[in-house]
Amino acid sequence: MAIFPFIILQNKHQKANKALVNHERIHLRQQLELLIIPFYLLYILNYLVNLIRFRNHYLAYFNIRFEREAYANENDLGYLSRRKLFSWFRYHSQMT
Repeated sequence: MAIFPFIILQNKHQKANKALVNHERIHLRQQLELLIIPFYLLYILNYLVNLIRFRNHYLAYFNIRFEREAYANENDLGYLSRRKLFSWFRYHSQMT
């Protein structure tokens, strides 16, 4: 979990998981570019809209724009160095 400016892991072994850490670092960048509080408001709003749309927690969560960007790029360890501002905006919900 990323809560600016920290990444909170369940255990110390997760620190070695580069994809997980990169995923959370992407969230930190998203939070920073939205000045933190608006990120959380948009995140919750996007989740709630998805929950109404999909009627399923997992589909709602995985279709949050911020999560879609993070999951799509978590294995690309160089992503943050070339990421453009507000890249999360390009990640729309999918129906499945």
